[in-house]
Amino acid sequence: MLPIAEFFGETPDGESVEVFTLTNAKGLRMRVMTYGASVLSLEVPDRQGVLADVVLGHRDVAGYIADPCFHGAVAGRYANRIADAQFDLDGVRHRLVANNNPAGIPCALHGGIKGYDKVVWKAVGCERADAQGVCFSHLSTDGDEGYPGNLEIHITYWLTNDNEWLIDYTASTDKATPVNLTQHAYFNLKGEGQGDILDHEMMIVASRFTPVTSGLIPTGELRRVSGTALDFTQPALIGARIEADEEQLRFGRGYDHNFVLDHAEGELALAARVVEPSTGRIMEVFTTEPGMQFYTGNFLTGEHSGKSGVPYHFRHGFCLETQHFPDSPNQPAFPNAILRPGETLKSRTVYRFSIQ
Repeated sequence: MLPIAEFFGETPDGESVEVFTLTNAKGLRMRVMTYGASVLSLEVPDRQGVLADVVLGHRDVAGYIADPCFHGAVAGRYANRIADAQFDLDGVRHRLVANNNPAGIPCALHGGIKGYDKVVWKAVGCERADAQGVCFSHLSTDGDEGYPGNLEIHITYWLTNDNEWLIDYTASTDKATPVNLTQHAYFNLKGEGQGDILDHEMMIVASRFTPVTSGLIPTGELRRVSGTALDFTQPALIGARIEADEEQLRFGRGYDHNFVLDHAEGELALAARVVEPSTGRIMEVFTTEPGMQFYTGNFLTGEHSGKSGVPYHFRHGFCLETQHFPDSPNQPAFPNAILRPGETLKSRTVYRFSIQ
């Protein structure tokens, strides 16, 4: 059945926000809205077959507008950080909106003050034999938050009968521009509002990461994870080493790092596997992207309450944001993140759910 748009609310400017409900043959249920192309909920069974919403979020549009934490939204034009909120491209310096300043050092984060998480996307329901979906589109105009070029973006969310949330990204531009699109969902496989995520078991298929400065900007090094608290090449509890006395953890207040995935860029391959022992829920992440940001909700303060009315505190959710590396426009040794006219960006990420 083709998913149908339903009214969900309005922005302060009077733009209508719609919600779509997706279901699959095995009982999974997902709700997504046009504001920020955001995931509102994702209900997944445990080993007893009991469904729980495993994505953090809010009850209404106003909650998402007020919340600065990018819950469930698409981040862009350039997800993650760009140092000094500027970059040089083809001999021209582009100055961006500086909307973040960890350690007092300004940078551009997730696209700026009005990134893609703060716009109302166009959307239509779509379907195929094995899935229901929503096809989102947005035209980001030349000069948007300082970025050059008119960027036309299409993103499709599929909920498949294989218990996958599949995301397909495509984009094209009329001027050279950096592009880095990701999904910023916060997960808690116990269920949203059920406390912290430190007892989740994490495995990341990455033997290197990009260490950062105190301002959370990559140094340019690709450092081995071996011998550090960032080694998840073998499964380990998220909380096992998160308080280790290591500079990188102090800078991030926990894990907030880009992992250099071991597969070839463009190949759809396993990037991470997460197990929540008490419920048996498993989430696997597959992506064609070269990197993935592992973030443990270190800037959740409890100021905002979630859908169940429970405040989201420090480390109550984790993100696995598939991506190109942070600050790539200023790091020529990093994988290329510049999209040029005549080229088409294509990227795929899959979150697959199962139980043990």
